[in-house]
Formats: sequence, structure tokens, C-alpha cells
Amino acid sequence: MSLLDAIAILLVLAATFGFINHHVFKLPFAIGLLLSGLLASFGVIVVDALVPGWNLKEDVREAVLSLNFADTVLSGMLSVLLFAGALHTDLGGLRQWRRAIIMLASFGVLISTAVTGLVSWWLFGLFGLDVQLIWCLAFGALISPTDPIAVLGIMKSANAPKALETKVIGESLFNDGSGVVLFTLLCGVGLAMAEGGIGAAREAASVGSVAALLATEILGGIGLGLAGGYLSYRAFRTVDEANLEILITVATVFAISFLAPKLHVSAPLAAVAAGLFIGARGREGLSEHTTLAHDTVWTFLDETLNAVLFLLIGLVVFAIDLRPAYLYAAAAIVPAVLLARFAGVAIPVTALRLRQSIDRGTVGVLTWGGLKGGVSVALAMKLPAFEGRDAILTATYVVVIFSIVVQGLTVGPLIRRLFPPRVEMTGAA
Repeated sequence: MSLLDAIAILLVLAATFGFINHHVFKLPFAIGLLLSGLLASFGVIVVDALVPGWNLKEDVREAVLSLNFADTVLSGMLSVLLFAGALHTDLGGLRQWRRAIIMLASFGVLISTAVTGLVSWWLFGLFGLDVQLIWCLAFGALISPTDPIAVLGIMKSANAPKALETKVIGESLFNDGSGVVLFTLLCGVGLAMAEGGIGAAREAASVGSVAALLATEILGGIGLGLAGGYLSYRAFRTVDEANLEILITVATVFAISFLAPKLHVSAPLAAVAAGLFIGARGREGLSEHTTLAHDTVWTFLDETLNAVLFLLIGLVVFAIDLRPAYLYAAAAIVPAVLLARFAGVAIPVTALRLRQSIDRGTVGVLTWGGLKGGVSVALAMKLPAFEGRDAILTATYVVVIFSIVVQGLTVGPLIRRLFPPRVEMTGAA
């Protein structure tokens, strides 16, 4: 299947399923597309069982696998989606809550990774699945980041308080980068252990190696993003042509996606840094007409790629091993991931409350609203070959589906319950 054919099919399916969801299911857009993709996938499986001669399941499976979901998300969609999310995020609010955001996106991810890794290692063993601890920790790293795309939509539709919205969205924008860096580190340790034993693993996990990786990936990614944003800003000040200025921002994002892997820096953090810079400073060089056109185009790109991504998550079930032992372990891991998320939120928030006021109910919303998404599935599909890899991929997929469907449909009512809208009373003096 050519790239053009794949894009055409995905756009047609996204539009069709989106139309059906709008008139029939009436679910939130992203969740409706994911469920539509799942239903279509299971429909193919049923038809294949009834008419095995058609070989429909295998043909569709090959078509889905040919799309290379992991590379499509990590090397293409992710930077664009993170840039679009950062572009419309209030930088002033992020500065105000920077301590909370940094704590949640760093220490919170570390805590969640450790808890998820240890508990999932025990649970896999309980179900007779031999998965080494290092790969369980890698699973913890890939499942700990929250999905900024799903979170953005839910926070807006739930009419969450501004302070809560800023913390949730800010964390989700930055913890993808920290999660990917931690995942890369743990995979490096796992591969070193497999090739050279404990000694090689210790060397790969040494303080110097870890510090060098973190400095390169995190600081380098932020630096690349700021450089790209600044160059765009300088270009905006020399022209007043909407189409050209929009093209410059699109080119900036794709340049970041192209350069980041070659420079060994974090593409997600670079995309976020560029989006925040252009959203806050770059607009100074845009006219009112260009700003409106710019926002319209990026909103369209954001919504379209979001639709395709959630549709793909539903279709990628064909790449998942659904044997009973894997599903039982995955079902047991779902509450373990929620427990790890609670620990990763409660500990930093408790520490932060010593220095600033944070509303009651914040921990509950951050825990239940920490939705997982396409990045987790893509990272799981990038895992190298080892015993238990398929079990981790299945667990990742089950956790993501539960998170988006169950948590995604209920976090709005939870926010409205814990943070009821304030009704201002007015009267004559």
C-alpha cells in the first residue's frame, strides 16, 4: 500500500466513522472514532470466522501493520499534535504553576514508572508469564505519560477551573518527553543486559551515562524547539502574508521532527517548546488576519490528526496477541496502573502543598484524568524482541482502551462533581 493510498483510506474512514458517531453514538469525537475502529475490527474478525475462505482478517491485518503505527505516531503525528496543543496553551498559566507541572512531569513519571514496573512484574509472574523486571520498568515508563490530545479535549468540554486545567494540560504536554527519555534509557539498559550481562547493564545505567542522556535529550530538545520558534518569530516580522507564515510554522514542526532524531534530542519536548514560544512571542509578528488564519489551520490539523490517531488505535487491535493469559494479566494490570498514577500524583502534590495552596480534589482528577493514548501503544510496539514482549504490548493496549473509554467518559462528571461551577450572585445595592 502506497503512502497516498494509506492516507486516503484513513481520512475516508475517519470522516465516515465521525459522521456515524455524530448521528448514532453521540460520543465525544475521539472516543467515538476509537470505538468505531474497534467495532469495525471485531466485525472483520467475526466475518472472517463465518467465511474463512475470504481470508479477510489476514488481509486487513497486513494492511494495518503496513502502516507502521509506531513510526507514524512517534516520527510524524506526535510532534505536530504536541506543537498544536502547546500553541494554544496559556504560557502565563504554565509559569504560575511551573513547580507543579515540573514535579508531576518528572518525579511523578519516575514514581509511576517504578510502581507500575514492580507491580506488573509480580502480576505477570502470577499469571505464569516470564517477563524480566527491566522490561516491566520499561512498560512502566511507556504507560506513565498522559495523552495530551485526549486531555485537552476533556478539560475544555468539562469546563474545568483554570488552575486545574493548566496543571493537567501542562503536565500532559511535558510528560510525553520525560516518559520517552526514561523509556529510551530503560530499553538501553535492557539491551545491554541481554548482550553483555549485569556488568554492561550497570555501565549503561551509571550516573554519568544517565546524566549525559538526560542533558542531551531534555536540554537539547528544549533548545532545538526554542531555536526553531525564534527563527519563525524573526521570519514573521519580515512578512505579512498568511499562507507563507502558516507554511513557516508547518515547516518548523517538520524540521524539528527531522532534526531531533539525528541530533539525539527529544522531539516531543522540542515541539512543545516551539509551540509555546510561537504561541506566546511569535504572534507579536502576526497581523490580526494572519493570526485568525493561523489558528484556523492549526485547529484543523490538530482535529484531523487527532481523528486519524484514535481511529488507528482502534484498528491496531490486529497487531495485538489476544491469548487468554495475556488478557487476564492485562485486566489485573489496569488497576495497578491507576494505583501507580495515584502515587505519582499524590506524592508530588503533597510535597507542593507545603509551599502553595492546591485545591482538594486535584489528586482525584489528575489520577482519573491521566488518560493514556497513542504514544503508549507506539512505544510498546517499538520494544525490541524479548520474552514477554507480546504480553506487554497486550497489557499496554488494554490499559489504553480502558483509559480512553472508561476514564474518558467519566472524568468530565468527576470534575463537575469535585469542582462544581460557581454561581455568582448579583443583586441591587
